[in-house]
Amino acid sequence: MTIKQNETAKGWHIMWWLFGLFGIPITFPWLLYNVVDVILQKRRRANLSGKVVMITGASSGLGEALAHSFYSCGCRVILVSRRKDMLEKVKDNLMNTHHTVPTHPPVVLPLDLIDINSLHLEVEKVLRIHGRIDILINNAGISYRGEVINTNVDVDIKVMLVNYFAQIALTKAVLPAMIKHRSGHIVCISSVQGKIAIPFRSAYAASKHALQAWCDSARAELADRNIKVTVINPGYIKTALSLNALTGTGHTYGVMDETTEKGYSPKYVSDKILNAVLKEEREITIATFTPKAAIYLRTVLPSIYFWIMQKRGKNLAKQE
Repeated sequence: MTIKQNETAKGWHIMWWLFGLFGIPITFPWLLYNVVDVILQKRRRANLSGKVVMITGASSGLGEALAHSFYSCGCRVILVSRRKDMLEKVKDNLMNTHHTVPTHPPVVLPLDLIDINSLHLEVEKVLRIHGRIDILINNAGISYRGEVINTNVDVDIKVMLVNYFAQIALTKAVLPAMIKHRSGHIVCISSVQGKIAIPFRSAYAASKHALQAWCDSARAELADRNIKVTVINPGYIKTALSLNALTGTGHTYGVMDETTEKGYSPKYVSDKILNAVLKEEREITIATFTPKAAIYLRTVLPSIYFWIMQKRGKNLAKQE
């Protein structure tokens, strides 16, 4: 055996020794954890069958993807949105795509969430059909693009009404039935901007901050009644959110942002949300490294975060 071959053999021996010393104690517990997790996930998915799941903003984008994720688990889904024709298309698509046994035809519920005073009546319609609501997913929302100084207060109010007041009003309409059954799960789709605020998103970030705070309070209050509260903080998702965003004057933004165009697919995010519900997570953030780092920086070194946002604000202002 040559000197080179001896060195190679020694190298392999050292690698196997290091693997035996460090790799095996780490690898086997990791494999065991993942095997157990897969088994538990299958059981949890099976337990979802027949659960009544109400999804707002279900006519397109993330809401539509969520409908597919939960319906494929055998859930009885209630599709909520203002656009009945779009909801009917989603319903047909669900039934043609997923063949569950037994088959639970989705319920279409055309509803304008900002009509807050009628929400309890709409919830009663669902309760007459299914008798209960097991999971409420507050997904409907509206985005915003504009400067603080040039934004009409009416726009701030509208964004807050859709993203915050309508969400908690619907939740409060559903809660009595959940409390009666001593079981329920509230899922609120917030945003990374519910954790940190960035320039030219003031109204949107404020509404998501408010939703985050309400959920944190509600989670503590409802825990003894066996009602779970999960907050989802996604980063950019490739949907029409930026196209439909409001400007400071109240007009439609109508532009697909580059960040939105390159965002996560709705299916990817909906699968993550389904997993969070199965695990009864209190909060998850679905984002790339940079937004997660920004959240950490805002907490640990806020002065640096503020400086970075100030620089970002100046750069974005120059691009306008």
